[in-house]
Amino acid sequence: MAKAKLAGKAGAPGEKEKNPVAKRSFEERLERLEMLGDEIRKTDIPLDDAIKAYEEGIKLARALEKELKEVESRVEIVMNDVADDDEGGNAGEGPVLGLFDDEE
Repeated sequence: MAKAKLAGKAGAPGEKEKNPVAKRSFEERLERLEMLGDEIRKTDIPLDDAIKAYEEGIKLARALEKELKEVESRVEIVMNDVADDDEGGNAGEGPVLGLFDDEE
């Protein structure tokens, strides 16, 4: 019965590889990409392992790049909304964040 529960969590063969990566944070995936790069640079790594690490690294790099572009777009939208809402004073200069004002 315990084996059935474990097998049910794993899902299809392709799911096993995709889900853990998808659930990781951006920082965790970036760290994994760096680890893969270090692994590939080793001179004693078997060719098959190097190719697998390379393939995983390419997939991670593409996913991270896509996520960065999405975040960049979201930031741009927020910055444009702030600029549109600005009623003078600092038009075109971006938002004024009181949290970071110098206190004298």
